[in-house]
Amino acid sequence: MSSRRDTVSTIVRVCVGNCLEVYDLLIFGYFATEIAKAYFPSDNTYASLLATLATFGAGYLMRPIGAFVLGAYIDRVGRRRGLMVTLSMMAVGTLTIAVTPSYESIGILSPIIVVIGRLVQGFSAGAEQGGVSVYLAEIAPPGRKGFFVSWQSASTQLSAVLASSLSVLLTTVMAPDLLSAWGWRIPLLVGCLLIPVLFVLRRSLEETSAFEARRRSTTAELFTSLAANWPVVLMGALVAMMTTVSFYTLNGYTPTFGREVLHLTRFESLAVTFFVACANFVWLPLGGAVSDRLGRLPVLLTCTLLAVLTAYPAMTWLAAGPSFEKLLIVELWLSVLYGLFNGAMIVYVIEIVPESLRTLGFSVAYSLAAIVGGFTPAIDTWLIHETGNRGMPGAWTGAAGLMAFTATLALRHYMKTKRGHAVMGGRLAAATSAVTTRK
Repeated sequence: MSSRRDTVSTIVRVCVGNCLEVYDLLIFGYFATEIAKAYFPSDNTYASLLATLATFGAGYLMRPIGAFVLGAYIDRVGRRRGLMVTLSMMAVGTLTIAVTPSYESIGILSPIIVVIGRLVQGFSAGAEQGGVSVYLAEIAPPGRKGFFVSWQSASTQLSAVLASSLSVLLTTVMAPDLLSAWGWRIPLLVGCLLIPVLFVLRRSLEETSAFEARRRSTTAELFTSLAANWPVVLMGALVAMMTTVSFYTLNGYTPTFGREVLHLTRFESLAVTFFVACANFVWLPLGGAVSDRLGRLPVLLTCTLLAVLTAYPAMTWLAAGPSFEKLLIVELWLSVLYGLFNGAMIVYVIEIVPESLRTLGFSVAYSLAAIVGGFTPAIDTWLIHETGNRGMPGAWTGAAGLMAFTATLALRHYMKTKRGHAVMGGRLAAATSAVTTRK
């Protein structure tokens, strides 16, 4: 019993920082309209909202840089120390956005500071998820790696539950003008209050035995290995596209989509987000566990193919007659595909990256996918505006599924070919050695 309790405790402590990042991002998305008025005022509502959503996505431009710098740091000095660094930087970004005065108070400095805060968050997030996922993979018992790693993503759904619950509460008890003026800052400040607790929890982590047992690579060796394995990293990024686009469609864009596009109430839109987060908390560990039993590829290929076939028709059906019930049905269906897929995807990419650069390789792959995924709210807004088709978020999700499906097949072929070359090379070396010995 104590062993199981210790395992649960370790998983909680390693995942807490990742929860802060996602919580802050979701609050930013949930109150995008209010933040647009505070930091990006404009007579054109569309332009103001698009500027806010672009700022939301701007942090993702820093993710690859953070993945290169902090991912290499974690692979070189250790998982625990690296995760403390990412949490510290994340806290700085969160505080910056929470306390920055509005445009009306300090003018152009206001949006500049907010953008800087998002860039700092993006830099730290570039290696946070990779560091957490690799840590969980290295402490997992044999045959349960998918289930263990899936808790990285499952933990973020608790952030979504907290963010959506708090947002629903504020929407219910506060007058719209007060919520627009300053009420939207309350959930950001709540996130700031959690920071000291998160530091205490993560400081007590121990280094993984897998990291301590292997030889430490130099920075030059890490980047040389990364360059040698760039096809794996690039195809891994395309596989992860399904996850990043789906996550920000479901968790980040739904409140704005429901209110601004489907003209549902804020309460209805946030309630859907709450139920989706609860569902994801079930689907993600289930996806990891199923992939442990059946294999990663069957789960990945099935989910991506279903996304290609159903995402756009489902969104078109919703857009033809929007309602709370239809939005909930469509989002829950997409959450099934996202949760099962992601539960298998993260551990799959970790497993195909060489052990010596696990954090660096995975972080770079995922951060490249996150650039596209992070701009999903802005992309969906632009697509709907340009085409007049309210079902376009489904087309974008289906396109991401197609890229992931194709990349998964290409990656399987590449890895089989690479293993075949390695076997042939080993046999040739053995034969050469035998001939030399006989001589």
